[in-house]
Amino acid sequence: MPYYRSVGEIPAKRHTRFYKPDGGLFAEELMGEEGFSFDSALLYHINPPTRLVSVDPVATEPQETTPNHPLRPRHFRTHELKSGGDLVTGRHLLLANDDVRISYVAAGQTSDLTKNAMGDELVFIEEGSGTLDTVFGSLEFAKGDHVVVPASTIHRWVTGAETVRALVVETRAHIGPPRRYLSRNGQFLEHAPYCERDIRGPSEPLIVEGSDVEVFVRHRNGTTRYTYARHPFDVVGWDGCLYPWAFSIYDFEPITGRIHQPPPVHQTFEAPNLVVCAFVPRKFDYHPQAIPAPYNHSNVDSDEVLFYVDGNFMSRKGSGIEAGSVSLHPGGHTHGPQPGSVEASLDVEATEEYAVMVDTFRPLDLGPGGRDSEDDKYAWSWLEGR
Repeated sequence: MPYYRSVGEIPAKRHTRFYKPDGGLFAEELMGEEGFSFDSALLYHINPPTRLVSVDPVATEPQETTPNHPLRPRHFRTHELKSGGDLVTGRHLLLANDDVRISYVAAGQTSDLTKNAMGDELVFIEEGSGTLDTVFGSLEFAKGDHVVVPASTIHRWVTGAETVRALVVETRAHIGPPRRYLSRNGQFLEHAPYCERDIRGPSEPLIVEGSDVEVFVRHRNGTTRYTYARHPFDVVGWDGCLYPWAFSIYDFEPITGRIHQPPPVHQTFEAPNLVVCAFVPRKFDYHPQAIPAPYNHSNVDSDEVLFYVDGNFMSRKGSGIEAGSVSLHPGGHTHGPQPGSVEASLDVEATEEYAVMVDTFRPLDLGPGGRDSEDDKYAWSWLEGR
């Protein structure tokens, strides 16, 4: 995270004695990235966070992937996938490679305590609301939020009666704002399309009583159930630059120009070998001869994944794309507006769409959720009159 926060009670100096009211010491936990050479947070627990009662393997259903072969553009209708479960166990894997797993979920239950030991997660909320409870405190989320959960953060997703629909991006590393939008000290620069004022983080500690508490740890070899002697939500205070946070797509300020701007102006996040972008309502180009619709393009180093959230997807008219659709345009495939979209965009003043894009720099394979929801006709949707 690019800036410092302090929540709850902490001592004046790091790694010094911090006494409880009963005279005992609070237990420090330094949570750090990249071998403690990057962002970190220092948490103060009532009980040592190391007291394991048991460690047990958990059987999970494999989600095998298959190559995108023959290579072709794909369209997944995510709203056709089965809903139910929670925001962790209810995920349908759409696409994956060694850097990222992209899933869709429609959940209505509160999850177990869990943590992802493989990397950060970015969860985009398509519909619904709830609370993310973590060792850092609670964070409310709602429709349009991007919620970032740092690797190895113990958390649970709390949902109400309504179904929460979300696109989940599980990285194999750490995700954050694009470096070109940050000063060398981590402050958002003036040309950035969002800034610190748009970011929400936990504001107070979350203390929960309990003993023999289960936490499900997802790691490269599967899932393991840890049972802790005391509830891990016992942090009285913390500070640092590493914590869960949320940023709404409705707070993204689009960068526009006299002629059509390239996709990087829409970027919101970056992680090793992938970027994330947000498309929001914006004024179209104001050159008198401008063509607002995107140009045909071949992103030679990337697979492009676009999640269509809401609005009028003008450049995809006639393709079958609708709210909840996910398209995959792989590297090696030239793509662009569907027939008639360019002409229809002339003299249009603004776009009304909301969408989230994930571009990967290594090819994506198809997951079972992708195979189960695919529209086989999409690859031929650029054939005019057929």
